[in-house]
Amino acid sequence: MENAVRISIADAQELIVSLLQANGVSDDCAVPVAAALVAAEAEGQVGHGFSRLDDYIAQVRSGKINAQAKITSRLTSQTSVLTNADCGFAYPALDRAIEWGAKIAKTQGTSTMSVFNSHHCGALSLQVEKLAQQGLVGIMMANAPKAIAPWGAKVPVFGTNPIAFAAPRKNNAPLVIDLSLSKVARGKVMHAKKTGRQIPEGWALNRAGQPTTTAQDALDGSMLPIGGAKGTSLALMVEIMATAFAGGMFSKDASSFFTPDDSAPRVGQFLIAINPGQHAGPFLDRLEELLDHITQLDGARLPGERRLECRQNARERGLLVPSQYLRSAESLATPSVP
Repeated sequence: MENAVRISIADAQELIVSLLQANGVSDDCAVPVAAALVAAEAEGQVGHGFSRLDDYIAQVRSGKINAQAKITSRLTSQTSVLTNADCGFAYPALDRAIEWGAKIAKTQGTSTMSVFNSHHCGALSLQVEKLAQQGLVGIMMANAPKAIAPWGAKVPVFGTNPIAFAAPRKNNAPLVIDLSLSKVARGKVMHAKKTGRQIPEGWALNRAGQPTTTAQDALDGSMLPIGGAKGTSLALMVEIMATAFAGGMFSKDASSFFTPDDSAPRVGQFLIAINPGQHAGPFLDRLEELLDHITQLDGARLPGERRLECRQNARERGLLVPSQYLRSAESLATPSVP
């Protein structure tokens, strides 16, 4: 990568925590935010890593992100947790929801976790993996500001509305599947804009509904869904669970994750945890049988293998971050004057 700087995971974590704290973000919030950004960067999810930092801090400074959010959770049934992120960062609210939800699933068999008044939640893989690491099957979906038009239309209604799945394995890292319902995550388009690069044709349309390779035109237009009409149907399913059920604001009404103006986006996230319980042994054995069969096929790879390879490389060699993101650290460390 041209014009990039290599930085260790520990140094990256410390840097981001210090920048957030310098801008009034509480310690309890700064640590999970930094952990999520660094973990996403380590996994090669550049659209959810350092590229988000200046946007986050700009929104903290404007008040769009509540830097002193008071997260609250309550049970709405024996197996359902509702968490209010208080218009703050999503990450500490998700930590709270997952902590409660995992405990419930371990005793009750299943649990659902809903988060509302939330913000950008980054790579969903990181969240469902936390459940799988506790022996649970995890499913997560989240809505985001409008970026995808219903099939046949030109006006965006749905967000990129990602969905993720994770399952524990016997002697391996959890199987993790994480996908945006647009052909690529919108954060990759913003990353291309910030680094002055074109995007491949087939990622997005401009406002006129025509294919574009210009990042700004893509951000002003709409992202193309995976699988055509099927992708927009999946986006609708996610929208229903993250908004109508979890209480998030509809994607069509949520403000941008990228800009400091306007009110808080107040989006939602929804998770399910499933405990294999007494069936854990047979479940894990059958899962390994299936995955072994797949990996023995010529050319086949399991979902998430590249993610694990990137993570291991980052642990050994550090993160390779565009220098412009690190150069901005000095200005970000100085809080703006009201």
